[in-house]
This record gives sequence, structure tokens and C-alpha cells, in this order.
Amino acid sequence: YQRRVHGRSPSFDRILVIFLPHLKMVQRLTYRRRHGFDTLSNKIEKIRAPGGKLVLHYLTKNAARPKCGDCGSNLSGIPAVRPKALRSLHSSQRTVSRPYGGSRCSGCVKERIIRAFLVEEQKIVKSVLRLRANQLKAVEKDTKSKEKKAQSKKGKVAKKK
Repeated sequence: YQRRVHGRSPSFDRILVIFLPHLKMVQRLTYRRRHGFDTLSNKIEKIRAPGGKLVLHYLTKNAARPKCGDCGSNLSGIPAVRPKALRSLHSSQRTVSRPYGGSRCSGCVKERIIRAFLVEEQKIVKSVLRLRANQLKAVEKDTKSKEKKAQSKKGKVAKKK
């Protein structure tokens, strides 16, 4: 038979006696900025300062690598930094020195150049074929008109006789 005091067992009281001297009040921490919600932009880390005091440090978001707008692969030669830091970089660090430098990867630029060249070639071929077709039609018209004239002359000669 164990006697209960205020709903607690005696074994719990023994545990309290053993651990109570080692327990201390936990230091309460509050956000340092006005934004009081645990969102992605408001992540914190508890750091113990040299004086033994707990302090909150705000974490910055991890920067995503810049991606190619066509294929979605990572762009080489451009650092992975947050937009604010990207603006402070020198312009030579923000881009790559070629057409579509900070926007498209080299493979996609190569494809675009080849595609543009082929499209231009195709336009030239179409125009040449159109010119040839027009010339053939003109030649056919000329021969038909000459034949008609020749036939009409023969008909006139035959009527005169």
C-alpha cells in the first residue's frame, strides 16, 4: 500500500528530489523583428553567445542556381546568390559574355543560331523555287501565245485562199 499525496505517487516524489536541483528555468526567446510567424522567410537558429546567453539568429534562404529558360539546366559561370546580392555583383559576374548570356545555356544558344540559319536558308530556297515557277509559267505563257499567234496567222492565210 502506497500513500498518494495530491494525486502523485511516492516514486514520482523521489524522481523530483533527484532531478530538481539540476533543473533550471529555460531562457525565453522572442523574435527580434516584428514578423512573428514561423514562415520560410522568418527562419531562426538558437545560438549560445559567449556570455552563455541564448540569442536568435535569422537564417537566410538558400539561393537557387540560375536556370536556362529553354531546357531548365543550371547556367554555368553565374554564382548562386539571392537577388539582392546578385544586384550588388559586378556586371561581368552576373552574365556570360555571349548572346543570351545570363538567360540561356550554350547548347540552347547554339540550337537557336542553327535554327535561325536554317529558317533563313528555307526562306531563300522557297523564294528561289517561287521565282523558278514564275519563270516557267512566263515561258509557258510565251510559248502558248506564240502558238496562238502562229495558229491565227495560219487561219488568216487559209481564209485568204
